[in-house]
Amino acid sequence: MVIKTAEYTISAPKVSMCPNDTKAEYAFIGRSNVGKSSLINMLCNHKGLAKTSSTPGKTLLINHFLINREWYLVDLPGYGYAKRSKVVQKQLEQMITGYILQREQLVNVFVLIDIRHEQQKIDREFIDWLGQSGIPFSIIFTKADKLTPSKAKSNAMLWMKALEDTWEELPPYFITSSEKKTGRDEVLDYIEQINKSL
Repeated sequence: MVIKTAEYTISAPKVSMCPNDTKAEYAFIGRSNVGKSSLINMLCNHKGLAKTSSTPGKTLLINHFLINREWYLVDLPGYGYAKRSKVVQKQLEQMITGYILQREQLVNVFVLIDIRHEQQKIDREFIDWLGQSGIPFSIIFTKADKLTPSKAKSNAMLWMKALEDTWEELPPYFITSSEKKTGRDEVLDYIEQINKSL
């Protein structure tokens, strides 16, 4: 897929305020500081599309970007940022779950995982919840440039293998680096495949 246009559309505080549109939506979510904004900018070939920040937990709204006037890339708030107040944390959880469970236009959730770390409880719980809720999702491992290619591959395989304790069928996964644009074509081709099947 060639991305010709990527336009910011809206930032919504709740699912009912998302675009009144029938186009397919692909949501991106992960723990704070997983490199989500950098990945979105890399995929769209647009440096300032999603606001990157050295402070984790900056995305607090459901951000829609219209790609090629055909589908939406949706930037969701990160989960599990400890420095937020309990009230804000709860509001964000309600907003994320509301969007994921209620948004009919959502066709796939991309869960971002830092490839340098072993499986974290918070990521695993989120992925298990998606599975239990019947939400289609894929895993994107980020920051692969921080490891050698063989180490990145083995880390990803170990992470996926750890899912086998409860998962019969493993979700698709991609190894990416925003710095080196690794995995860009694979992720975009995957989205294109889904779009064609809708």
